[in-house]
Amino acid sequence: MDSHAAGMRILLTGGAGFIGSASVRAFVRAGQDVTVLDSLRVDVHDHRSPDLPDGVQLITADIQDLAAVTTAVGASDVVVHLAAKVGLGVNIDDIDDYVASNDLGTAMILKAAARAGTRHLVFASSMVVYGEGRYECTGDGTGEHGVVSPAPREVADLDAGTFDPRCPQCGSVLVPGLVGEDAPLDPRNVYAATKVHGEHLLRAWTRETGASATALRFHNVYGPGMPRDTPYAGVASIFRSELAHVRPPRVFEDGGQRRDFVHVDDVAAAVVRAAEHPVGPGVTPLNVGSGTVTTVGEMAQVLAEVMDGPAPVVTGQYRAGDVRHVTASSERAEELLGWSAQIPLRDGLAAMVADGT
Repeated sequence: MDSHAAGMRILLTGGAGFIGSASVRAFVRAGQDVTVLDSLRVDVHDHRSPDLPDGVQLITADIQDLAAVTTAVGASDVVVHLAAKVGLGVNIDDIDDYVASNDLGTAMILKAAARAGTRHLVFASSMVVYGEGRYECTGDGTGEHGVVSPAPREVADLDAGTFDPRCPQCGSVLVPGLVGEDAPLDPRNVYAATKVHGEHLLRAWTRETGASATALRFHNVYGPGMPRDTPYAGVASIFRSELAHVRPPRVFEDGGQRRDFVHVDDVAAAVVRAAEHPVGPGVTPLNVGSGTVTTVGEMAQVLAEVMDGPAPVVTGQYRAGDVRHVTASSERAEELLGWSAQIPLRDGLAAMVADGT
C-alpha cells in the first residue's frame, strides 16, 4: 500500500457541503493542507457562508469552470471530488442539471487532473449505483437458484403485505444479504446514473494517465448538517423533523427495509484514508458503510428514544419502485485502507440531536 505523509496539498471539491465540510475538518486534523472548491449554489447552501477551519482556502467556482478548476487542480497533490448535485433525481425535468453538474463537472475535473499530472483522485460515488442490494433464492422446493437479481415487486404482493422481492425464476421470496463491490450496477434514477457514469469516466482517466482513483460508495450517511432531500439519509432527516414537531415518524411498508446508516465523521475518516493511501492501479471501488444492518423501523425507534418523542407508526404504505434492501459489506475498505466505522448508531443519533443542526 502506497501512502502519503502529512502536509499534502488536497483539493476538495464540494468542501462546503455536508460530507465535504466534515472531510475538510478531518483533513485539517490529519495535518493536510486543504483548498476547497465549491460553487456555493443557493439551492444547496441557501445564502449561508461556509464554516471552514482557519487556514483553509476557499475558491468559489463551479466545477464546470475549466479555467478555475485547472488552476485549483494544478496546485494540489491529490484531488478529492465530492461536488455533485445530490437530490433524489426523480424528476426527469432536472436531468440536464444532474448531467451538467455531475457528468460534465466530473469530466472537467478529470481533464484538469490529466493536464496537471495528478497521480491520485478520490471520487464520491454512492450505494445507489447498485439499485437493489444482494439477494439469494433459497428455493421453492424445486431447487435453489442462488444469488439472483430480484424481479420487480408486484402490486398484489405489496397490497398483501409481502414487501420482499421474489425470485424471477421460481417466485420464491428472496433472502437479502450484503452487497459487495463486484455486484452488478443497476442505477434506478438520474442521480444514480450519473454516479455510475462518473465511475466509468474515472476508469477511462486512469487508463489514459496511469494514475489511480478510489471510488467511495457512500451508504446512508447521517449526522450534523444533514440535508433532507438526499439519497443518503433523507429518511433520518424526515423522521427527525417529525419528532421535533412531536409527531410520530411514519414508517412505510413493514419497517423491515434494511439499510446501512454510517455517521458523517466516519465517512470523513474514510475520505482521508483514501486520499492518503492510493490502492491502484486503476479504479478501486470501496463500500463505505457502518458494517451494521439496521432496518428503517429500528432507526426510527432509536431516534424516537433519543429525542424522547412518540413511537414510530408503521403505516404499510408503499411506493412500488422503492429499493427494499441495500446493505453493504465494507470489508474491502478495512482490508485496503485500514478503515472501519467507529460510531454506533445510537451514539451518532444522540450527538446529532444534541448538535441541533
